[in-house]
Amino acid sequence: MSANAGEADQTPRRQVGALPFRRTPEGGYVILLVTSRESRRWVIPKGWPMKGRKPYEAAAREAYEEAGLLGTVGKRPLGFYLYEKRLKSRDAVLCQVKVFPLEVRKQLKHWPERHQREDRWFSPSEAAEAVAEPGLAAIIRAACKRETGALA
Repeated sequence: MSANAGEADQTPRRQVGALPFRRTPEGGYVILLVTSRESRRWVIPKGWPMKGRKPYEAAAREAYEEAGLLGTVGKRPLGFYLYEKRLKSRDAVLCQVKVFPLEVRKQLKHWPERHQREDRWFSPSEAAEAVAEPGLAAIIRAACKRETGALA
């Protein structure tokens, strides 16, 4: 079923994303979100798959490019969510983002998209509220609730 009635059914284009987190001294987590370049809404670092890189490696690379983050990326995705990406042509394409956990070790002072985005650490509940995509909010809530530590 298409997102817009009357449109031909479209297969989602695949993207990869990183859910950057740090553990707090109290045993919880904080999540880093960045703003998108176009709409300035809060999102996770994400992008298109990269030739020669595994999906989790590409997700970690996006976190570096968009937020200057270095850390340990999980090889198993936390899940995926759908969203509509606006292209420069003003068309929208449906994207499916596979989300990988990224335990942040360090945030660099300089990175490629430093002046194109804002970034901020949120509590898991604030992060889930800040993002527009219900599927991403659900991944954040589920990842931070699991007692086994899905983010670990």
